[in-house]
Amino acid sequence: MDEFEIDREALLATFLAEAEEILARMEQTLVRLERAPGDEALLNALFRDAHTIKGSSSLVAFDVVRDVAHDLEDVLERLRKKTLGVTDVLVTLLLRSVDVLRDALSEAAGGATAPSAAIAAFRAELASAAGAAGAAPGTAADAPDRPAQASGADGADPALHPLASSRTLRVDVSKLDRMLNLSGEIAIARGRLTEMLERRANVTLDDVLSAHREADRLYLDLQELIMKARMVPIGPTFHQHVRTVRDLATAQGKQARLVVEGEDVEVDTAVIEHIRDPLMHMVRNALDHGIESPGARRAAGKDPEGTLVLRAYHEAGSMVIQVIDDGAGLDRRRIAEKAVAQGHASDPGRVTDEDVARLVFEPGFSTAEAVTDLSGRGVGMDVVRRNVEALRGSVGIESAPGRGAAITIRVPLTLAIIQGFRVGVGGETYILPLDAVVECLELPLEETAAATPWGVINVRGKPLPYLRLRDHFHVGGERSRRENVVIVQHGTQAAGVAVDELHGESSTVIKPLGGLFKGIPGVAGSSILGNGRVALILDVAGLLRETLKRYAAQAAAA
Repeated sequence: MDEFEIDREALLATFLAEAEEILARMEQTLVRLERAPGDEALLNALFRDAHTIKGSSSLVAFDVVRDVAHDLEDVLERLRKKTLGVTDVLVTLLLRSVDVLRDALSEAAGGATAPSAAIAAFRAELASAAGAAGAAPGTAADAPDRPAQASGADGADPALHPLASSRTLRVDVSKLDRMLNLSGEIAIARGRLTEMLERRANVTLDDVLSAHREADRLYLDLQELIMKARMVPIGPTFHQHVRTVRDLATAQGKQARLVVEGEDVEVDTAVIEHIRDPLMHMVRNALDHGIESPGARRAAGKDPEGTLVLRAYHEAGSMVIQVIDDGAGLDRRRIAEKAVAQGHASDPGRVTDEDVARLVFEPGFSTAEAVTDLSGRGVGMDVVRRNVEALRGSVGIESAPGRGAAITIRVPLTLAIIQGFRVGVGGETYILPLDAVVECLELPLEETAAATPWGVINVRGKPLPYLRLRDHFHVGGERSRRENVVIVQHGTQAAGVAVDELHGESSTVIKPLGGLFKGIPGVAGSSILGNGRVALILDVAGLLRETLKRYAAQAAAA
């Protein structure tokens, strides 16, 4: 009996993961069908997906899911036979059926065996649609729609639905075979090294070093293979927003389409999980603030249908994601006025383009006149910056009035390992991400003698503010008589970090911080050093903000 239960749990986990993939695909197909109502291939694909859900649900005894899928099949069959026409109202009903299937799956996975009142009511709508004589079912038009919830406009992401909560990853069998082979080779190398250390006689140091290097090479090969196994294409994450764009545009009386570029670009699955929320907020922001109404676009000589582009590509060991719209662009005058009203600036005339791009990401900043489901709360773009910087990434925005805006985020390809630059302060070791390090300089003696928590030095004729790491983290011990400055850069901003010693670069395995230590300014994670001690991985974006804030305050006071 126990063995059966374990097999059933594995079966359910597989079924739920595959069901979510099918439902996500059905959403995308339905949006495409709305644009091409005569495409029989799309109708056939939808019917196959509904049939698959129905059959799989029967296998795991999810009877409610099976019945809803059967009702959906009836409507799709009428569409295939052309006794029912594809309309916007009907597509909305079919999209709602995907939501109801998700709800039914979630309830069944939780142990429910009978349909809820909402699901029973919706089945009646589907039955009415399947039996209707007209081109579009009247009940669908009269029934309350849920586009905002389905699209994630309330902050919920369909990809994070309860039935997708179990983290799974599909890995090519050939990669698993290679991992198994490498594990065997590592076992042989370990055995050889152990035998040498135990025998000792007739074993030279060179022999031991050679055996260690061979084992080390195998470890690195296995590490690289595991990292590659965790890499997944960004395309499915992008395509989840097809329905988001459709539903939110419809809710606002706008016309918009989503264009996906670079869907084959691969990134660590952990990065995918962390960029879902930022992507959702960027898409919502582009539709709400960027894309104009059809009338306004016509008046400006534009196509009444706006275009939203999700683009991904690799650049210098990072993944770049762009959300580009051809809307109105940032309203600099309005942003400047709001900045003054909210205390972010004193004079709207002195707000620069760089200030505008920065203000958009400030917590609580919003240009909306009233609070709606999408705007006015000042929550959204600050979430984007916070989440991206938590990934050791950066975010920026470019805008052209009347032509649109582009938000660009850069994130590392993996969250498991980074190339780090180790520095020492007192008896502690800290690690800076190597890609953020520009150069290292010796701190001038007069600055070392001053021993202030922060200061400004001249670097090739330009002022560079720096932060003394010893004071920032309150490190004890005797101060060094000679200090160095590591110049770090995040986006377009640069500052210095004053330290005692420079240890050089190394490959660093990232360990997450416990809940007690999360949120500490300037700290992004930790790592275990070869001597067993813990080294903190520094948050360059946080250190830069702290340093530049102090520098700006001093400049304003002067």
